[in-house]
Amino acid sequence: MKKETHFNDLIRKVRKDLFGKGPERIQTEFVGNKAITMLYGNLTPTEKFICRTPEGKEMVHTARTRMIQEVYSNQVPDGMEALAGSKLVYLFSDIDIDHDVAVSVFVFEDVIPH
Repeated sequence: MKKETHFNDLIRKVRKDLFGKGPERIQTEFVGNKAITMLYGNLTPTEKFICRTPEGKEMVHTARTRMIQEVYSNQVPDGMEALAGSKLVYLFSDIDIDHDVAVSVFVFEDVIPH
């Protein structure tokens, strides 16, 4: 199995455990010391309902981005650093609520070997 597929599986598990639903599709590309991950189909039915108002969209956006940041700052998922061959130093994450697409950029200390 490709390294990207294993990485996607780790990401999916974190999101499913955190939000009760994992992304429908994940695409990861390793570039130097970064793993750039696109996540499609993230929102739960409840979140979609809440997002019917501008205030709801803002609330879901803030909750999702802050929760992801907090989870990774508290504990890196088991196996992620071993898979990357390096320590995770930064995570940047955002979601486009209207298109239900999220992006996470994982920055590691060292170049990720392929």
